[in-house]
Amino acid sequence: MFLVVFRNRKRADIDAAAYSADADAMEALATVQPGYLSFKSYTAEDGEVVAISEWVDEAAALAWRRVAEHAEMQAKGRSDYYEDYTLFAGTPNRVHRFSRTSA
Repeated sequence: MFLVVFRNRKRADIDAAAYSADADAMEALATVQPGYLSFKSYTAEDGEVVAISEWVDEAAALAWRRVAEHAEMQAKGRSDYYEDYTLFAGTPNRVHRFSRTSA
């Protein structure tokens, strides 16, 4: 498993409808990439967003980074949407699971 965590704050003046459409298009494109496992996004009360994508391995995540449409959208994000962001990527050192249904 390889995780990509994308923490971001959007600019106050963005076109919210355009951002939403672009985000939906990127999520749809990601789901058909080899090695894609999941994507979830959470917004904190202060407006910061944390988006987590999960891939089978680092090679799959790097391949997604190189998809032309995704690379173009990354540039658009920097120019039009984001005030700032931080990306963390890696393989977790430890994974702990609990499930009531399997306990």
